[in-house]
Amino acid sequence: MNIHNKKKVVSFLKYKREFQKYGLKKVRSYELILHWLSSRLSRSQFLILSGILVGCTAGLAGVLLKTLVHKIHFWIVTKVHFEDQIFFYVVFPFLGIVLTTIIVLGIFKGNDRKGIGAILYEIAQNSSIVSSVKMYSQIIQSAVTIGLGGSAGLESPIAVTGAAIGSNFSQTYRLGYKERTLLLAAGASAGIASAFNAPIAGIMFAFEILLTGVVFSDFIPLVVAAVCGSLLSRILLQEDVLFHFYARNSFDYHNILYYLILGIAAGFYARYFVLIYIKTEHFVKSFKISRLRKAMIGGAALSLLCVLLPPLFGEGYDTLKTLTNGETTGIIEHSFFGYFNLGSWTVIIFLALVCVLKAFATSITIFSGGNGGNFAPSLFAGGTLGFLFALICKQFGLTDVPTSNLVLAGMAAVMSGVLYAPLTAIFLIAESSQGYDLFLPLMIVSVISYLMARWFSPVNPDLQPMVEQGKIFTNEHDNNLVYSLHLRDFIDHQSQTIKADAPISELFELIKNGKKNIFAVVDDESSLQGVLTMDDVRPYLFNPDEEMHTNIHHIMKAPPATVHLSDNAVAILKTFDDTGAWHLPVVNEDDRFIGFISKSKILTGYRQLLKDYS
Repeated sequence: MNIHNKKKVVSFLKYKREFQKYGLKKVRSYELILHWLSSRLSRSQFLILSGILVGCTAGLAGVLLKTLVHKIHFWIVTKVHFEDQIFFYVVFPFLGIVLTTIIVLGIFKGNDRKGIGAILYEIAQNSSIVSSVKMYSQIIQSAVTIGLGGSAGLESPIAVTGAAIGSNFSQTYRLGYKERTLLLAAGASAGIASAFNAPIAGIMFAFEILLTGVVFSDFIPLVVAAVCGSLLSRILLQEDVLFHFYARNSFDYHNILYYLILGIAAGFYARYFVLIYIKTEHFVKSFKISRLRKAMIGGAALSLLCVLLPPLFGEGYDTLKTLTNGETTGIIEHSFFGYFNLGSWTVIIFLALVCVLKAFATSITIFSGGNGGNFAPSLFAGGTLGFLFALICKQFGLTDVPTSNLVLAGMAAVMSGVLYAPLTAIFLIAESSQGYDLFLPLMIVSVISYLMARWFSPVNPDLQPMVEQGKIFTNEHDNNLVYSLHLRDFIDHQSQTIKADAPISELFELIKNGKKNIFAVVDDESSLQGVLTMDDVRPYLFNPDEEMHTNIHHIMKAPPATVHLSDNAVAILKTFDDTGAWHLPVVNEDDRFIGFISKSKILTGYRQLLKDYS
């Protein structure tokens, strides 16, 4: 062993003794090694290593979940005749939602925050700190829901799982907010890359949805994590599990009109899908019954839909692959529509019903108690819409219709309009079909659908409630940073108060013994009555005659505005700007005074965040 290596070993043993000295004897060996490496490697080197570890872990989680669900579906759909499948379609979706609800209530104490909104919330409101429970809860819940036939997607749960892995990794090694957010996004992108075997799409997902407005110069760990997740997916998953489409046509510019029309149709459908999704959520929440009963009603409704239209069972990727190959016979035969013989119109009616009811099936699955996301449903609905459009064109006598290309373009278009993520949709389909020559039509349909979605609603309606409540912000970099500031961190809880009926001499004592320039006037219940500043008191300081006949009630004034604990930092700064004040009183929901908040403190906190991101 050379001298250099001996020094490294001695240094490592010394590092281990330091941990033991502080009572950290239960630190795992690999954690100790990584702690030691973090002290030896540069920041960039350790972030790249972190990206590899987070990406591999999130990728393995995605592979595990995809494999588990695929095995269940394969057994039900391919090993059982349709007459027997009816029994499974009746029982399994119902069980999936009910069992998921029981698991959430019994094991996870009713905590079922899910979807991409959950990640955005943790970034904006919780300093990118995600509960360690999320590293496995989403896998368990979504595996039960979708494995047993829930009409939703695995990708959102995989993304949340990856985000939790990245966040907890950074917490373990005491990384800062900037690095924690970066590794959170890296874990989510690795999960998406693993689910679709599309690393670029995973990276686009992170930048386009999770890190909107956040500028990172250290994006290499994000790339490394996505590549690791995709590689593990390619190595470990079987070909029939991978999200891959091989049948497609070369792009012909003469077909550009097809893509323009499909883009518009997809834009309207995406709006329909989102509206059904939101209205179903409100409808389910309006039920004043237990969550378990909601799950039973929702499970029964989903089972009925799956019996009538079997493609609504599960993610539906097998159906998409069949449609891409131009085959519909197998899909129709495994449904009640197989008993009818209306030619092409049977297929058109069947697929139209699938498109219309997919939005209901997904919404019922998610909001009645299941766990899943909108990735797979939007892709499934878009592919079905593209194939339906191609069939209608052929029915009207048009020839040379690029059916497989329209299926792929429809997937990208609807996903773009539903998720407000055109770049993610474009690269996802291009990578999954190896159709890089289809970039032009994919861009056409995705941009049209996205612009239509933005025309209907500038913010994704799925995230609108959290945006309105100030829990997340989806546009500007500055507002994203300000939203991450927490009001409670800037309240001066040592603020001085005085009763409204107190004599002014009592205020003089406060001034003499304190260091405050502003005072809150309260009643016996601590409710805010007014405020006083040194400028208000100055005329009485050297006028004994006035002092004898004056109490606080006579000289106090109304505050220019009040701040509530539920207000976010952006709204508070706007109030400061509107009033021109530098100090405002903070009250609770009962209007009881809590303390003063200073504009200068908020701006100092904001500058510190800018420094952390520089």
